[in-house]
Amino acid sequence: MQTSQKHHSAAGLHMLYPQPHCSPQFQMIDNNNNNGSSKESFFTLESSTASGVTLPSYDSPSSVSITSGRSPFSPQGSHSCISDPHPSPENVYESPLSAASSYVYDEAGVKSKIRELEETLLSSDPKVEEYSGFNPAAGKSWNWDELLALTPQLDLKEVLLEGARAVADGDFATACGFIDVLEQMVSVSGSPIQRLGAYMAEGLRARLEGSGGNIYRALKCNEPTGRELMSYMGVLYEICPYWKFAYMSANAAILEATAGDNRIHVIDFQIAQGSQYMFLIHELAKRPGGPPLLRVTGVDDSQSYYARGGGLTLVGEKLANMAKSCGVPFEFHDAIMSGCEVHREHLGVEPGFAVVVNFPYLLHHMPDESVSVENHRDRLLHLIKSLGPRLVTLVEQESNTNTSPFLSRFVETLDYYTAMFESIDAARPRDDKQRISAEQHCVARDIVNMIACEERERVERHEVLGKWRVRMMMAGFVGWPVGGSAAFAASEMLKGYDKNYKLGGSEGALYLFWKRRPMATCSAWKPNPNQIV
Repeated sequence: MQTSQKHHSAAGLHMLYPQPHCSPQFQMIDNNNNNGSSKESFFTLESSTASGVTLPSYDSPSSVSITSGRSPFSPQGSHSCISDPHPSPENVYESPLSAASSYVYDEAGVKSKIRELEETLLSSDPKVEEYSGFNPAAGKSWNWDELLALTPQLDLKEVLLEGARAVADGDFATACGFIDVLEQMVSVSGSPIQRLGAYMAEGLRARLEGSGGNIYRALKCNEPTGRELMSYMGVLYEICPYWKFAYMSANAAILEATAGDNRIHVIDFQIAQGSQYMFLIHELAKRPGGPPLLRVTGVDDSQSYYARGGGLTLVGEKLANMAKSCGVPFEFHDAIMSGCEVHREHLGVEPGFAVVVNFPYLLHHMPDESVSVENHRDRLLHLIKSLGPRLVTLVEQESNTNTSPFLSRFVETLDYYTAMFESIDAARPRDDKQRISAEQHCVARDIVNMIACEERERVERHEVLGKWRVRMMMAGFVGWPVGGSAAFAASEMLKGYDKNYKLGGSEGALYLFWKRRPMATCSAWKPNPNQIV
Protein backbone atom coordinates (compact mmCIF):
# COMPACT_ATOMS: atom_id res chain seq x y z
CA MET A 1 0.00 0.00 0.00
CA GLN A 2 1.16 3.55 -0.67
CA THR A 3 0.90 5.95 2.23
CA SER A 4 1.63 9.61 2.73
CA GLN A 5 4.88 10.63 4.46
CA LYS A 6 3.85 14.12 5.60
CA HIS A 7 3.99 15.35 9.17
CA HIS A 8 1.25 15.51 11.77
CA SER A 9 0.71 18.05 14.54
CA ALA A 10 2.07 17.31 18.01
CA ALA A 11 -1.41 17.64 19.52
CA GLY A 12 -2.80 14.99 17.20
CA LEU A 13 0.03 12.57 17.92
CA HIS A 14 -0.49 13.08 21.65
CA MET A 15 -4.05 11.77 21.29
CA LEU A 16 -2.71 8.39 20.19
CA TYR A 17 -1.13 7.78 23.59
CA PRO A 18 -3.13 6.19 26.43
CA GLN A 19 -5.47 8.68 28.07
CA PRO A 20 -7.09 8.55 31.55
CA HIS A 21 -10.69 7.40 31.57
CA CYS A 22 -13.47 7.47 34.11
CA SER A 23 -17.02 6.12 34.01
CA PRO A 24 -20.22 6.90 35.89
CA GLN A 25 -20.82 4.97 39.06
CA PHE A 26 -23.49 2.33 39.48
CA GLN A 27 -25.22 0.70 42.41
CA MET A 28 -25.04 -2.99 43.20
CA ILE A 29 -27.24 -4.72 45.72
CA ASP A 30 -26.34 -7.79 47.73
CA ASN A 31 -29.47 -9.87 47.97
CA ASN A 32 -28.40 -11.53 51.20
CA ASN A 33 -31.39 -11.49 53.49
CA ASN A 34 -31.27 -11.30 57.24
CA ASN A 35 -30.86 -15.01 57.75
CA GLY A 36 -28.19 -15.29 55.09
CA SER A 37 -30.09 -17.86 53.03
CA SER A 38 -29.60 -16.06 49.73
CA LYS A 39 -26.24 -15.51 48.08
CA GLU A 40 -27.21 -14.00 44.73
CA SER A 41 -26.29 -10.41 43.90
CA PHE A 42 -28.02 -8.30 41.27
CA PHE A 43 -27.55 -4.85 39.81
CA THR A 44 -30.11 -2.16 40.30
CA LEU A 45 -30.33 0.15 37.34
CA GLU A 46 -30.08 3.83 38.09
CA SER A 47 -33.24 5.84 37.52
CA SER A 48 -33.20 8.66 35.03
CA THR A 49 -36.02 10.86 33.86
CA ALA A 50 -39.68 10.14 34.39
CA SER A 51 -39.83 6.84 32.58
CA GLY A 52 -36.24 6.10 31.62
CA VAL A 53 -33.64 3.74 33.02
CA THR A 54 -29.90 4.12 32.47
CA LEU A 55 -27.88 0.94 32.50
CA PRO A 56 -24.63 0.98 34.43
CA SER A 57 -21.57 1.83 32.41
CA TYR A 58 -18.98 -0.75 31.47
CA ASP A 59 -15.99 0.23 33.58
CA SER A 60 -12.91 -1.68 32.48
CA PRO A 61 -9.33 -0.42 32.53
CA SER A 62 -9.16 -1.19 28.82
CA SER A 63 -12.60 0.18 28.04
CA VAL A 64 -12.86 2.26 24.91
CA SER A 65 -13.32 5.89 25.77
CA ILE A 66 -15.73 6.67 22.99
CA THR A 67 -19.06 5.10 22.05
CA SER A 68 -21.94 5.64 19.83
CA GLY A 69 -22.76 0.11 22.09
CA ARG A 70 -20.98 -13.45 16.30
CA SER A 71 -19.41 -14.06 18.62
CA PRO A 72 -20.53 -16.78 20.89
CA PHE A 73 -24.02 -15.68 19.95
CA SER A 74 -24.71 -16.45 16.32
CA PRO A 75 -24.40 -20.06 15.15
CA GLN A 76 -22.40 -20.40 11.98
CA GLY A 77 -24.20 -20.59 8.67
CA SER A 78 -27.15 -18.70 10.05
CA HIS A 79 -29.53 -16.55 8.07
CA SER A 80 -28.48 -14.36 5.57
CA CYS A 81 -20.03 1.63 24.95
CA ILE A 82 -20.16 2.29 27.41
CA SER A 83 -23.79 3.03 28.19
CA ASP A 84 -24.84 6.62 27.75
CA PRO A 85 -24.21 8.41 31.08
CA HIS A 86 -26.55 11.24 30.05
CA PRO A 87 -30.09 9.83 29.94
CA SER A 88 -32.39 11.30 27.37
CA PRO A 89 -36.08 12.13 27.81
CA GLU A 90 -36.88 9.11 25.67
CA ASN A 91 -34.52 6.52 27.06
CA VAL A 92 -33.80 3.68 24.67
CA TYR A 93 -34.37 1.06 27.37
CA GLU A 94 -37.94 2.19 27.89
CA SER A 95 -40.79 1.94 25.43
CA PRO A 96 -42.48 5.21 24.50
CA LEU A 97 -45.70 3.32 23.82
CA SER A 98 -48.44 2.26 26.16
CA ALA A 99 -48.86 -1.49 26.49
CA ALA A 100 -52.61 -1.13 26.74
CA SER A 101 -53.08 1.00 23.65
CA SER A 102 -55.31 -0.25 20.86
CA TYR A 103 -54.48 0.70 17.31
CA VAL A 104 -53.90 -0.70 13.84
CA TYR A 105 -50.34 -1.57 12.87
CA ASP A 106 -48.67 1.29 11.07
CA GLU A 107 -45.46 0.42 9.23
CA ALA A 108 -44.61 4.07 8.79
CA GLY A 109 -45.03 4.48 12.53
CA VAL A 110 -42.60 1.65 13.20
CA LYS A 111 -40.01 3.24 10.94
CA SER A 112 -40.54 6.60 12.60
CA LYS A 113 -40.17 5.23 16.14
CA ILE A 114 -37.06 3.24 15.26
CA ARG A 115 -35.57 6.30 13.55
CA GLU A 116 -36.31 8.46 16.61
CA LEU A 117 -34.56 5.96 18.86
CA GLU A 118 -31.59 5.78 16.51
CA GLU A 119 -31.26 9.55 16.48
CA THR A 120 -31.50 9.64 20.27
CA LEU A 121 -28.75 7.03 20.61
CA LEU A 122 -26.41 8.85 18.27
CA SER A 123 -27.12 12.46 19.27
CA SER A 124 -26.79 11.82 23.01
CA ASP A 125 -23.48 9.99 22.83
CA PRO A 126 -20.80 12.21 24.37
CA LYS A 127 -18.02 9.77 23.54
CA VAL A 128 -18.48 10.18 19.79
CA GLU A 129 -18.60 13.95 20.14
CA GLU A 130 -15.46 13.91 22.29
CA TYR A 131 -13.40 12.79 19.31
CA SER A 132 -15.31 14.52 16.53
CA GLY A 133 -12.62 17.16 16.09
CA PHE A 134 -9.50 15.02 16.23
CA ASN A 135 -7.73 15.66 12.95
CA PRO A 136 -4.26 16.88 11.96
CA ALA A 137 -3.77 20.61 11.83
CA ALA A 138 -4.45 22.32 8.53
CA GLY A 139 -1.84 21.46 5.95
CA LYS A 140 -0.43 18.65 8.04
CA SER A 141 -0.63 14.89 7.79
CA TRP A 142 0.63 11.82 9.62
CA ASN A 143 4.29 10.89 9.76
CA TRP A 144 4.05 7.13 9.23
CA ASP A 145 7.72 6.45 9.93
CA GLU A 146 7.39 8.14 13.31
CA LEU A 147 4.20 6.30 14.15
CA LEU A 148 5.67 2.93 13.19
CA ALA A 149 8.68 3.62 15.39
CA LEU A 150 6.44 4.53 18.32
CA THR A 151 3.95 1.65 18.10
CA PRO A 152 4.86 0.19 21.53
CA GLN A 153 3.82 3.49 23.12
CA LEU A 154 0.63 4.13 21.16
CA ASP A 155 -2.90 3.48 22.37
CA LEU A 156 -4.24 0.71 20.13
CA LYS A 157 -7.84 1.83 20.46
CA GLU A 158 -6.99 5.36 19.40
CA VAL A 159 -5.15 4.06 16.35
CA LEU A 160 -8.14 1.88 15.46
CA LEU A 161 -10.46 4.86 15.79
CA GLU A 162 -8.25 7.07 13.65
CA GLY A 163 -8.15 4.38 10.96
CA ALA A 164 -11.94 4.10 11.07
CA ARG A 165 -12.32 7.87 10.88
CA ALA A 166 -10.11 7.97 7.79
CA VAL A 167 -12.24 5.26 6.17
CA ALA A 168 -15.42 7.15 7.05
CA ASP A 169 -13.97 10.36 5.55
CA GLY A 170 -12.94 8.57 2.37
CA ASP A 171 -9.26 9.32 3.03
CA PHE A 172 -7.99 6.00 1.74
CA ALA A 173 -4.29 6.85 1.82
CA THR A 174 -4.51 7.74 5.51
CA ALA A 175 -6.65 4.68 6.22
CA CYS A 176 -4.08 2.41 4.59
CA GLY A 177 -1.36 4.08 6.62
CA PHE A 178 -3.17 3.36 9.88
CA ILE A 179 -3.82 -0.24 8.85
CA ASP A 180 -0.07 -0.65 8.30
CA VAL A 181 0.54 0.72 11.80
CA LEU A 182 -2.14 -1.56 13.25
CA GLU A 183 -0.50 -4.62 11.74
CA GLN A 184 2.50 -3.94 13.98
CA MET A 185 0.34 -3.63 17.11
CA VAL A 186 -2.16 -6.51 16.95
CA SER A 187 -1.88 -10.24 17.63
CA VAL A 188 -4.40 -13.11 17.65
CA SER A 189 -2.62 -14.50 20.72
CA GLY A 190 -2.15 -11.21 22.55
CA SER A 191 -4.21 -9.22 25.01
CA PRO A 192 -7.99 -8.88 24.44
CA ILE A 193 -7.63 -5.54 22.66
CA GLN A 194 -4.74 -6.87 20.53
CA ARG A 195 -6.83 -9.84 19.43
CA LEU A 196 -9.89 -7.72 18.77
CA GLY A 197 -7.73 -5.16 16.99
CA ALA A 198 -6.50 -7.83 14.59
CA TYR A 199 -10.04 -8.56 13.43
CA MET A 200 -11.17 -4.94 13.36
CA ALA A 201 -8.14 -4.00 11.28
CA GLU A 202 -9.05 -6.85 8.93
CA GLY A 203 -12.54 -5.41 8.76
CA LEU A 204 -11.19 -1.99 7.80
CA ARG A 205 -9.00 -3.52 5.10
CA ALA A 206 -11.91 -5.60 3.79
CA ARG A 207 -14.10 -2.50 3.65
CA LEU A 208 -11.48 -0.64 1.64
CA GLU A 209 -11.07 -3.59 -0.72
CA GLY A 210 -14.77 -4.40 -0.92
CA SER A 211 -14.14 -7.98 0.21
CA GLY A 212 -16.12 -8.06 3.45
CA GLY A 213 -18.86 -10.29 2.13
CA ASN A 214 -16.40 -12.87 0.83
CA ILE A 215 -14.58 -13.02 4.16
CA TYR A 216 -17.87 -13.40 6.03
CA ARG A 217 -18.89 -16.34 3.89
CA ALA A 218 -15.45 -17.96 4.04
CA LEU A 219 -15.05 -17.90 7.83
CA LYS A 220 -17.50 -20.70 8.60
CA CYS A 221 -17.35 -22.50 11.90
CA ASN A 222 -17.02 -26.10 10.69
CA GLU A 223 -17.44 -28.52 13.54
CA PRO A 224 -14.82 -31.31 13.76
CA THR A 225 -16.23 -34.83 13.64
CA GLY A 226 -13.83 -36.51 16.08
CA ARG A 227 -15.02 -36.92 19.67
CA GLU A 228 -11.61 -35.76 20.90
CA LEU A 229 -12.04 -32.38 19.24
CA MET A 230 -14.51 -29.87 20.54
CA SER A 231 -16.20 -27.73 17.92
CA TYR A 232 -15.27 -24.07 17.83
CA MET A 233 -18.78 -23.18 18.89
CA GLY A 234 -18.53 -25.78 21.60
CA VAL A 235 -15.44 -24.04 22.96
CA LEU A 236 -17.27 -20.76 23.21
CA TYR A 237 -20.36 -22.45 24.64
CA GLU A 238 -18.27 -23.86 27.48
CA ILE A 239 -16.07 -20.88 28.30
CA CYS A 240 -18.71 -18.13 27.93
CA PRO A 241 -22.17 -18.10 29.53
CA TYR A 242 -23.94 -16.21 26.73
CA TRP A 243 -25.73 -19.19 25.19
CA LYS A 244 -26.46 -20.80 28.54
CA PHE A 245 -27.94 -17.50 29.70
CA ALA A 246 -30.27 -17.63 26.70
CA TYR A 247 -31.26 -21.25 27.33
CA MET A 248 -31.74 -21.03 31.08
CA SER A 249 -33.65 -17.76 31.16
CA ALA A 250 -35.90 -18.61 28.20
CA ASN A 251 -36.63 -22.10 29.57
CA ALA A 252 -37.62 -20.68 32.95
CA ALA A 253 -40.02 -18.26 31.28
CA ILE A 254 -41.46 -21.06 29.12
CA LEU A 255 -41.99 -23.36 32.10
CA GLU A 256 -43.71 -20.61 34.06
CA ALA A 257 -46.01 -19.60 31.18
CA THR A 258 -47.07 -23.20 30.37
CA ALA A 259 -47.30 -24.56 33.92
CA GLY A 260 -50.92 -25.72 33.48
CA ASP A 261 -50.76 -26.98 29.89
CA ASN A 262 -50.75 -30.64 28.88
CA ARG A 263 -49.64 -30.05 25.28
CA ILE A 264 -46.84 -27.60 24.56
CA HIS A 265 -45.49 -26.65 21.14
CA VAL A 266 -42.19 -24.74 21.10
CA ILE A 267 -41.12 -23.15 17.82
CA ASP A 268 -37.42 -22.33 17.87
CA PHE A 269 -36.04 -20.12 15.11
CA GLN A 270 -32.39 -20.97 15.82
CA ILE A 271 -32.39 -24.45 17.31
CA ALA A 272 -28.68 -25.02 16.64
CA GLN A 273 -27.71 -28.29 18.35
CA GLY A 274 -30.92 -28.50 20.37
CA SER A 275 -29.12 -28.11 23.69
CA GLN A 276 -31.79 -25.82 25.13
CA TYR A 277 -34.42 -28.56 24.89
CA MET A 278 -32.28 -31.13 26.63
CA PHE A 279 -32.61 -28.88 29.68
CA LEU A 280 -36.33 -28.24 29.07
CA ILE A 281 -37.16 -31.95 28.71
CA HIS A 282 -35.34 -32.69 31.95
CA GLU A 283 -37.40 -30.06 33.78
CA LEU A 284 -40.72 -31.14 32.26
CA ALA A 285 -40.06 -34.69 33.43
CA LYS A 286 -40.24 -33.41 37.01
CA ARG A 287 -43.73 -31.90 36.67
CA PRO A 288 -46.13 -33.13 39.38
CA GLY A 289 -48.83 -35.34 37.88
CA GLY A 290 -46.70 -36.31 34.90
CA PRO A 291 -45.03 -34.49 32.02
CA PRO A 292 -46.94 -32.86 29.15
CA LEU A 293 -46.64 -33.71 25.48
CA LEU A 294 -43.81 -31.60 24.05
CA ARG A 295 -43.62 -30.79 20.37
CA VAL A 296 -40.58 -28.89 19.11
CA THR A 297 -40.37 -27.26 15.71
CA GLY A 298 -36.81 -26.39 14.75
CA VAL A 299 -36.33 -23.68 12.13
CA ASP A 300 -32.86 -23.55 10.66
CA ASP A 301 -31.34 -22.82 7.33
CA SER A 302 -29.45 -25.68 5.75
CA GLN A 303 -26.00 -24.13 6.21
CA SER A 304 -26.31 -24.49 9.99
CA TYR A 305 -25.48 -28.13 9.34
CA TYR A 306 -21.86 -27.05 9.78
CA ALA A 307 -22.43 -25.69 13.27
CA ARG A 308 -23.72 -28.98 14.67
CA GLY A 309 -22.07 -31.61 12.48
CA GLY A 310 -25.33 -32.78 10.95
CA GLY A 311 -28.84 -31.84 9.85
CA LEU A 312 -32.02 -31.24 11.80
CA THR A 313 -32.78 -34.95 11.71
CA LEU A 314 -29.88 -35.49 14.08
CA VAL A 315 -31.27 -32.85 16.43
CA GLY A 316 -34.68 -34.50 16.42
CA GLU A 317 -33.23 -37.93 17.11
CA LYS A 318 -31.12 -36.66 19.97
CA LEU A 319 -34.06 -34.90 21.59
CA ALA A 320 -36.36 -37.87 21.05
CA ASN A 321 -33.89 -40.18 22.78
CA MET A 322 -33.55 -37.76 25.67
CA ALA A 323 -37.34 -37.45 26.01
CA LYS A 324 -37.79 -41.22 25.94
CA SER A 325 -35.24 -41.71 28.70
CA CYS A 326 -37.05 -39.08 30.82
CA GLY A 327 -40.56 -40.36 30.06
CA VAL A 328 -41.65 -37.18 28.28
CA PRO A 329 -44.00 -37.62 25.28
CA PHE A 330 -42.21 -35.91 22.40
CA GLU A 331 -42.66 -34.91 18.77
CA PHE A 332 -40.20 -33.14 16.49
CA HIS A 333 -40.93 -31.14 13.36
CA ASP A 334 -38.22 -29.57 11.21
CA ALA A 335 -38.35 -26.56 8.91
CA ILE A 336 -35.09 -26.47 6.98
CA MET A 337 -35.12 -22.92 5.68
CA SER A 338 -34.14 -19.40 6.52
CA GLY A 339 -36.40 -17.41 8.80
CA CYS A 340 -36.97 -15.12 5.82
CA GLU A 341 -38.68 -18.02 4.04
CA VAL A 342 -40.90 -19.23 6.87
CA HIS A 343 -44.67 -19.12 6.54
CA ARG A 344 -47.40 -20.47 8.78
CA GLU A 345 -47.69 -23.79 6.94
CA HIS A 346 -44.05 -24.59 7.70
CA LEU A 347 -44.46 -24.52 11.47
CA GLY A 348 -46.71 -27.52 12.10
CA VAL A 349 -49.11 -25.57 14.33
CA GLU A 350 -52.21 -27.54 15.41
CA PRO A 351 -55.16 -26.71 17.67
CA GLY A 352 -54.93 -27.75 21.29
CA PHE A 353 -51.29 -26.83 21.87
CA ALA A 354 -49.95 -23.97 23.94
CA VAL A 355 -47.62 -22.37 21.38
CA VAL A 356 -44.35 -20.82 22.53
CA VAL A 357 -41.94 -19.11 20.13
CA ASN A 358 -38.25 -18.76 20.94
CA PHE A 359 -35.89 -16.31 19.25
CA PRO A 360 -32.37 -16.95 20.63
CA TYR A 361 -29.93 -14.47 19.07
CA LEU A 362 -31.78 -14.75 15.78
CA LEU A 363 -33.94 -11.74 14.97
CA HIS A 364 -30.96 -9.46 14.43
CA HIS A 365 -30.19 -11.54 11.34
CA MET A 366 -33.57 -10.76 9.80
CA PRO A 367 -33.35 -7.79 7.39
CA ASP A 368 -35.64 -4.95 8.37
CA GLU A 369 -37.13 -1.91 6.66
CA SER A 370 -33.70 -0.33 6.27
CA VAL A 371 -32.54 -3.23 4.09
CA SER A 372 -35.49 -4.27 1.94
CA VAL A 373 -39.13 -3.51 1.35
CA GLU A 374 -39.97 -7.06 2.44
CA ASN A 375 -38.94 -6.15 6.00
CA HIS A 376 -38.68 -9.78 7.15
CA ARG A 377 -37.92 -8.72 10.71
CA ASP A 378 -41.38 -7.25 11.22
CA ARG A 379 -43.09 -9.71 8.85
CA LEU A 380 -41.91 -12.58 11.02
CA LEU A 381 -43.19 -10.90 14.17
CA HIS A 382 -46.61 -10.42 12.58
CA LEU A 383 -46.65 -14.06 11.51
CA ILE A 384 -45.94 -15.14 15.08
CA LYS A 385 -48.64 -12.83 16.42
CA SER A 386 -51.15 -14.52 14.10
CA LEU A 387 -50.42 -17.88 15.79
CA GLY A 388 -51.81 -16.60 19.09
CA PRO A 389 -48.77 -17.79 21.07
CA ARG A 390 -48.83 -18.29 24.80
CA LEU A 391 -45.40 -16.65 25.00
CA VAL A 392 -42.57 -15.31 22.85
CA THR A 393 -39.04 -15.25 24.26
CA LEU A 394 -36.45 -12.92 22.77
CA VAL A 395 -32.72 -13.07 23.57
CA GLU A 396 -30.38 -10.64 21.84
CA GLN A 397 -27.04 -8.93 22.19
CA GLU A 398 -27.36 -5.51 23.79
CA SER A 399 -25.67 -3.59 21.03
CA ASN A 400 -26.70 -0.95 18.53
CA THR A 401 -25.31 -1.68 15.07
CA ASN A 402 -28.34 -2.03 12.82
CA THR A 403 -28.82 1.36 11.19
CA SER A 404 -25.93 3.26 12.76
CA PRO A 405 -23.61 5.04 10.31
CA PHE A 406 -20.23 3.43 9.80
CA LEU A 407 -18.14 5.33 12.37
CA SER A 408 -20.70 4.98 15.16
CA ARG A 409 -21.08 1.30 14.30
CA PHE A 410 -17.32 0.83 14.41
CA VAL A 411 -17.12 2.45 17.84
CA GLU A 412 -20.03 0.36 19.14
CA THR A 413 -18.43 -2.81 17.81
CA LEU A 414 -15.10 -1.89 19.38
CA ASP A 415 -16.72 -1.25 22.74
CA TYR A 416 -18.95 -4.31 22.79
CA TYR A 417 -16.33 -6.78 21.65
CA THR A 418 -13.70 -5.32 23.96
CA ALA A 419 -15.91 -6.52 26.79
CA MET A 420 -16.52 -9.87 25.10
CA PHE A 421 -12.84 -10.53 24.43
CA GLU A 422 -12.04 -9.65 28.02
CA SER A 423 -14.64 -12.15 29.17
CA ILE A 424 -13.15 -14.85 26.94
CA ASP A 425 -9.69 -13.96 28.19
CA ALA A 426 -10.77 -14.71 31.75
CA ALA A 427 -11.57 -18.31 30.82
CA ARG A 428 -8.66 -19.51 28.68
CA PRO A 429 -4.92 -18.74 28.44
CA ARG A 430 -3.94 -16.38 25.66
CA ASP A 431 -1.94 -19.03 23.85
CA ASP A 432 -4.78 -21.57 23.97
CA LYS A 433 -5.11 -22.86 20.40
CA GLN A 434 -8.78 -23.80 20.73
CA ARG A 435 -9.66 -20.32 21.94
CA ILE A 436 -7.66 -18.74 19.11
CA SER A 437 -9.45 -20.91 16.54
CA ALA A 438 -12.85 -20.22 18.08
CA GLU A 439 -12.28 -16.46 17.96
CA GLN A 440 -10.90 -16.57 14.43
CA HIS A 441 -13.69 -18.69 12.98
CA CYS A 442 -16.72 -17.84 15.11
CA VAL A 443 -16.24 -14.23 16.23
CA ALA A 444 -14.06 -12.57 13.62
CA ARG A 445 -16.57 -13.15 10.84
CA ASP A 446 -19.23 -11.16 12.70
CA ILE A 447 -16.84 -8.30 13.38
CA VAL A 448 -15.74 -8.18 9.74
CA ASN A 449 -19.35 -8.26 8.60
CA MET A 450 -20.38 -5.32 10.81
CA ILE A 451 -17.40 -3.22 9.73
CA ALA A 452 -16.86 -4.15 6.09
CA CYS A 453 -20.35 -4.83 4.72
CA GLU A 454 -23.39 -2.74 3.89
CA GLU A 455 -26.94 -3.23 2.63
CA ARG A 456 -27.93 -6.87 2.09
CA GLU A 457 -24.42 -8.18 2.68
CA ARG A 458 -24.43 -6.89 6.26
CA VAL A 459 -26.37 -9.53 8.15
CA GLU A 460 -25.17 -8.69 11.68
CA ARG A 461 -27.68 -5.99 12.61
CA HIS A 462 -28.07 -5.77 16.38
CA GLU A 463 -30.53 -3.57 18.21
CA VAL A 464 -30.76 -2.62 21.88
CA LEU A 465 -33.75 -3.76 23.91
CA GLY A 466 -35.45 -0.37 23.65
CA LYS A 467 -35.68 -0.78 19.88
CA TRP A 468 -36.85 -4.40 20.16
CA ARG A 469 -39.50 -3.20 22.58
CA VAL A 470 -40.87 -0.79 20.01
CA ARG A 471 -40.90 -3.49 17.32
CA MET A 472 -42.62 -6.01 19.55
CA MET A 473 -45.30 -3.59 20.70
CA MET A 474 -45.97 -2.27 17.21
CA ALA A 475 -46.33 -5.89 16.04
CA GLY A 476 -49.04 -6.48 18.65
CA PHE A 477 -47.22 -7.79 21.72
CA VAL A 478 -47.07 -6.65 25.31
CA GLY A 479 -44.19 -7.30 27.68
CA TRP A 480 -44.43 -10.20 30.13
CA PRO A 481 -42.02 -10.09 33.07
CA VAL A 482 -39.14 -12.54 33.04
CA GLY A 483 -39.62 -13.67 36.62
CA GLY A 484 -37.49 -14.66 39.56
CA SER A 485 -37.24 -18.25 38.38
CA ALA A 486 -35.31 -17.10 35.30
CA ALA A 487 -33.03 -14.89 37.38
CA PHE A 488 -32.41 -17.73 39.81
CA ALA A 489 -31.63 -20.23 37.02
CA ALA A 490 -29.25 -17.77 35.36
CA SER A 491 -27.54 -16.90 38.64
CA GLU A 492 -27.02 -20.57 39.44
CA MET A 493 -25.49 -21.06 36.01
CA LEU A 494 -23.16 -18.07 36.48
CA LYS A 495 -21.63 -19.64 39.59
CA GLY A 496 -19.50 -21.69 37.20
CA TYR A 497 -18.07 -18.60 35.49
CA ASP A 498 -15.91 -15.60 36.29
CA LYS A 499 -17.23 -13.36 39.07
CA ASN A 500 -17.30 -10.38 36.69
CA TYR A 501 -20.43 -11.75 35.04
CA LYS A 502 -23.46 -10.16 36.69
CA LEU A 503 -27.22 -10.05 36.28
CA GLY A 504 -29.49 -7.03 36.21
CA GLY A 505 -33.11 -6.28 35.51
CA SER A 506 -35.17 -3.50 33.95
CA GLU A 507 -38.79 -3.26 32.81
CA GLY A 508 -39.35 -7.00 33.22
CA ALA A 509 -36.28 -8.01 31.19
CA LEU A 510 -33.19 -9.83 32.43
CA TYR A 511 -29.73 -8.48 31.57
CA LEU A 512 -26.39 -10.26 31.51
CA PHE A 513 -23.38 -8.03 32.20
CA TRP A 514 -19.64 -8.39 31.89
CA LYS A 515 -18.45 -6.11 34.66
CA ARG A 516 -20.66 -3.07 34.06
CA ARG A 517 -21.27 -3.55 30.34
CA PRO A 518 -24.67 -5.04 29.36
CA MET A 519 -23.98 -7.91 26.96
CA ALA A 520 -27.31 -9.67 26.41
CA THR A 521 -30.96 -9.38 27.34
CA CYS A 522 -33.80 -11.86 27.73
CA SER A 523 -37.33 -10.51 27.40
CA ALA A 524 -40.73 -12.21 27.12
CA TRP A 525 -43.87 -11.14 25.26
CA LYS A 526 -47.54 -12.06 24.93
CA PRO A 527 -50.08 -10.99 22.32
CA ASN A 528 -51.81 -7.72 23.18
CA PRO A 529 -55.55 -8.53 23.05
CA ASN A 530 -56.40 -4.85 22.59
CA GLN A 531 -54.25 -4.34 19.53
CA ILE A 532 -55.23 -5.08 15.95
CA VAL A 533 -52.43 -5.78 13.48
